Amino acid sequence: MGKIDENKKKKKETLFNSAYELFITKGINSTAISDIVEKAGVAKGTFYLYFKDKYDIRNKLIAHKTLELFRTAKLALDQESEPVEGLEEQLIYIMNHIIDTLVLNVPLLNFISKNLVMGALRSVLLTGERADHDFYEVFLDMVMKDKYEYEDVDVMLFTIVELAGSAGYNSILYEEPLPIEQYKPFLYRSVRLILDSHRTKTSKTPKR
Repeated sequence: MGKIDENKKKKKETLFNSAYELFITKGINSTAISDIVEKAGVAKGTFYLYFKDKYDIRNKLIAHKTLELFRTAKLALDQESEPVEGLEEQLIYIMNHIIDTLVLNVPLLNFISKNLVMGALRSVLLTGERADHDFYEVFLDMVMKDKYEYEDVDVMLFTIVELAGSAGYNSILYEEPLPIEQYKPFLYRSVRLILDSHRTKTSKTPKR
């Protein structure tokens, strides 16, 4: 990455950080673009190089924060001393890591709210920002390496993350239907059932 590209990346990251801090302290309705650029220390024109309006930066920030959660969880998975084998156990590991992170960061949970899956998938499938394709590609790689074949993989991913996002949100914040630690076994059992429903019921033929 050249110096110009690096500077652009830093400015965008500064705008993200400034907007996030303002959104979680003042709320989006009380935050103006002028507040964001003042806090970031950039000109208003710089803001419009990256975002259309404050709702655009909010949506991209949801995706940005969501993908940070996935990347951090995947890094922790890769650094486990004992390898976690199989798509099922890997996804539950990642989900558990994300839930534990959000338990300790309620402002982030409130910001992402139930937009967890939509933020991630919208970023991957619609925005065309190459840097945000990481999680989806990692997920596909995990699917490819699993011993089972799966049907309708995109639907499978969407359903699992939607379930984790909405159910985890209610369980962490409102303890509905149960406090999160009590609810985890039920949530993960549902994830296993979703995965099972998408398996073709035949194992992949080992490569010789």
